[in-house]
Amino acid sequence: MSVTPTPLANQLLIALPALADSNFARSVALICQHDADGAMGIVVNRASEYTLGEVLGQMGLDGGDESLRARPVLAGGPVHPERGFVLHDGGMHWDSTMAITGPDAPEQLYLTTSRDILEAMARGEGPHNAIVALGCAGWGSGQLEHELTENDWLTAPADAELLFELPLDARWQAAAGRIGVDFAYLADYAGHA
Repeated sequence: MSVTPTPLANQLLIALPALADSNFARSVALICQHDADGAMGIVVNRASEYTLGEVLGQMGLDGGDESLRARPVLAGGPVHPERGFVLHDGGMHWDSTMAITGPDAPEQLYLTTSRDILEAMARGEGPHNAIVALGCAGWGSGQLEHELTENDWLTAPADAELLFELPLDARWQAAAGRIGVDFAYLADYAGHA
């Protein structure tokens, strides 16, 4: 499956410190799809209670080197927490893959929901960079736009370093820093005016 990238696709949503929703407090979500019907994204800075090795084992998949099996599986959001989502580079070689970026983007990103990508990863034949998440985040028609006007979120362009290399606990501050925001200077975050 291929979908043309959409207006907020490939943007990071960065929760402002005052955002009280426990599903999204201090979160960073990559918007994967956005259109008139709503938006869908993956939270990229929260570990679930599972490792990739545990998930592969539950699926009956053997293989994968120790570093792959030890990777944390992310808590991608409160919608469909039983479903797996793989955010990755490396093309659309899988059964159910959606392009997040346009064809001219310097860094290509994809979202795959089919088992075949996990099988390939276990064999050592998966994409170079990949994040596995359980669940996703979803917004109904106009909901994300409303939340943006309510100053619940900042937006910033996504980049591979933040998504695939930075430690999870550094991503919230780093994402804000990409657009010149330092949360230490905001009263709600710092705890003083």
